[in-house]
Amino acid sequence: MSEQHTYRVIVRGTWDGLTDEARARLLAEAADHGMASMRFTEEGSLSYEPAPLKHFSMRYVVVSDAADGEEMAGAIAEDRAEGTLRDLRYGFRDLKSTVTDLDTMKINRKPASRR
Repeated sequence: MSEQHTYRVIVRGTWDGLTDEARARLLAEAADHGMASMRFTEEGSLSYEPAPLKHFSMRYVVVSDAADGEEMAGAIAEDRAEGTLRDLRYGFRDLKSTVTDLDTMKINRKPASRR
């Protein structure tokens, strides 16, 4: 059995070819997709600013084989984003992902303060 790693992936993109209905829905739901909604989940969490309604990001947790690396985790998250956005009938383009491997991330701890 191969080793599994947990990745946090941010998929960024640009809205493209939104229908009037999709644009109206995004604007109506904008309060639910602001800074407070930014969470890393398996399903992904969508965030965007309503003005201007131009770019968006989706945050994912991806668990996959460590041997497949960050590139595969990014591809998995982008595939999930494409599926979600298509299901919602939101036009988009230019998906790009940023991947962090939580299992190899170095944590810098501050030394305890002296009294």
